[in-house]
Formats: sequence, structure tokens, C-alpha cells
Amino acid sequence: MKRLNPAWGVLGLILLITTIVAAQGTARLDGQVLDRNGNPYPDVTVEIKNPDNGQTYNAKTDKNGRYIQLGLLSGVYDVVFTNAADHLTYTVRTRITEDQENIVNLNFKDLLAKAVIANPDAEKKKEEEENKFKAMKQNFSNGLAAMNDAATLRTQWKAAPADQKSALQDKMNTDYQTAISAFQLAEQGVGEKEVRNHALVWAHLGEAYGDSGRFADAANAFQKAIDLQPQPEYYQNLGTNLAYAAVATGVDPKDADAKIADANAACAKGDTLNTTPNDTCWKNLGIVLTNKGRMKDAIAPLQKATQVTPKDADAWFLLGGALAGNIQTKEEGEKMIYILPPGTLEAYQKYIDLAPTGPHVAEAQSMIAALGQYSQGEDITVSKKKKK
Repeated sequence: MKRLNPAWGVLGLILLITTIVAAQGTARLDGQVLDRNGNPYPDVTVEIKNPDNGQTYNAKTDKNGRYIQLGLLSGVYDVVFTNAADHLTYTVRTRITEDQENIVNLNFKDLLAKAVIANPDAEKKKEEEENKFKAMKQNFSNGLAAMNDAATLRTQWKAAPADQKSALQDKMNTDYQTAISAFQLAEQGVGEKEVRNHALVWAHLGEAYGDSGRFADAANAFQKAIDLQPQPEYYQNLGTNLAYAAVATGVDPKDADAKIADANAACAKGDTLNTTPNDTCWKNLGIVLTNKGRMKDAIAPLQKATQVTPKDADAWFLLGGALAGNIQTKEEGEKMIYILPPGTLEAYQKYIDLAPTGPHVAEAQSMIAALGQYSQGEDITVSKKKKK
């Protein structure tokens, strides 16, 4: 059944419409906006607001820089000209009268000329800031372009014959250095109060450092980005680069242990900022440590990865490898007993269960079979070994 509106609701609507119609005036406002070069300025938003009653009208300049607004009541209005792309905001207060021509033109070329005469130092400083901002954007773009080119070269490097890899690597190194220099210049050009931009540039600089193998510098850059604007991905990159810095050749063992601890702390902090569970930081840390043979250090982050994302099959496979790399042995009579860390077989089985057609299934099955035999011990007497 269709619901009927009560009569008083209809009456209220009629009264409301009458009020709205009565609030419309007959005055109009026209004008033209010219840019700093004296040319027509299109796409400038023109907000016409009555400060007494808050009534607001909006218009926009056409390709000739002209705008028009009808239906205004007599009164004093603030006319605000804005263009977000050019960071433009300029306000003119004017009186608008019905049955009379009302025109507000704006010529930024003339306004700038008058401003320079009135306050040359301020205008010079403003111009310097604008040029600095433009240079910053250009340097940032140059850095991104160099990183994109390096990424393309890295793809080519992976598929290239051995005799071509060296030349491609040299080109990549050149790109990384170009990116580093560009991002450093961009950072110098960011305004003091532009916190987000500072953090963004430091993060990209950290990426360039990391890809070029300067892991300590990369970690420092990501830490600066975090200090300005903490983000999960910044912590992820901080942790990864700290891990790489820890396993670098020639690092003092105590310093390496401290860096690994800091890497774990970075991943843990990133977890608190993630809106959805993400084990990337922990898994990256485990991979770096595993590849450098630090199996014992790899266990904790990989266990954390499987806790954060229990259905990540690869994390379980990596954990199985790290645990298998920490098998202990002891002699009992005529046997060598292999002591498997708790969860080793379970980690490999978990991988198989989650990825029954995965690329490492055969390896995981082989490890389960071999480790099962090890757990029973190996006869170490000379006579028994000869019989084998």
C-alpha cells in the first residue's frame, strides 16, 4: 500500500519552496580573470558568499576567463577566486546592488606588479619558494624515472646471458646513483613544514640506497621517514635493510646481533600499524637471514610470519628449512641421534596441506621422509657401517 503524506507535510513543502523563491534576487555579477601573464585564466572557481547570512553561490571561469552569477540579492559579498592546481586563493569584498551593473575583474599580472612595488622582498621570497618547489618536483620526478629504468634493467639482467650481465649491472648502478642524487636534491627542496613530502622523499631515497646495496644508508633513510610519518611499509623496508646490513661482509658479530634485534623490532612495530595482517616484513627478514646461513636467527621471524598469516604456504616452507638447519646431534651408545627442533616436520606438512600443487611439494615430502629416518638415529659403529 502506498503511504500517503499528511496534508501538513505538503503545506510545509509549499511554504519552503515559497521561501526559497523569495530568497532569490535579481542582481548579477560578471567578471573576467587574467593570469600572471595577462592571459585569460580558465577553470578558476569563483565562490560568492554573503558573510551575513552565509548564503553561497559558485561559478567557474570559462576558456576566456569570464564568469557570471545570476539571482543575487543586494548586499556585501566576499568573492573568493581559487585554483588548486596553481595554489591560488584570492578574496575580494564587494557590494552587489540589484538593478545595477556589478563587475569584479581580476588581473594577476597587475596585482603581482603592484605587490612587487609594495613589498619587493616578500615577493622575491615567494618567487624563490615557488622556484624551489618546482625544482623539488623535477628532481623527484628524475629520481622516479631513474628507479623505473633500473627496474627495467633488472628484469633484463635476470634473463640475460652471463656475458651481458656485467654491462647491465653497470647501467643499473648508474641509474641508482642518479636516483640517489636526484632524491637528495629533492629532499633539500621540500618546504620545512611539508612533513608528508619530507617522509615520502626519504622513503624513496631509502629504496634507492637499498637497491644499490647501501643497506645501512637505506635503513637510516627509512628511519627518517618513520620519524616524520610512521607507515607500515616504511617499517617493513627498515626491517629488511637492517637485516641486510647485519649479514653484510665484515660486520662485527655484536653489531650484527644488534641490527637483527632492531630488524625484528621494526617488523613488530609495523604490525601495530597494519590495518590487515601482513607477514611480508617477517618473511623478508627470514629470507635474508636464511640466505646468509643464519638459520637460528631466521626461526623467530618465520614463526612470527606463520602466526600473522597462517595460510601463507611459503612462510611455512621457509620455516621448515630454518628449523631443519638447526638440527642438533648427540651420541647414544652406537647411534648418532638427530634432535629435530619442535615443529620441523609440521612446518613442511603445513606447506603441503596449504599448497598441494606448489613448486616445493616434492622437496617438502623428501625432507619429511629424510627427517623421519634421522629421528630414529644412525648407527655409527664401524662394522655396521661396512655392511651398508
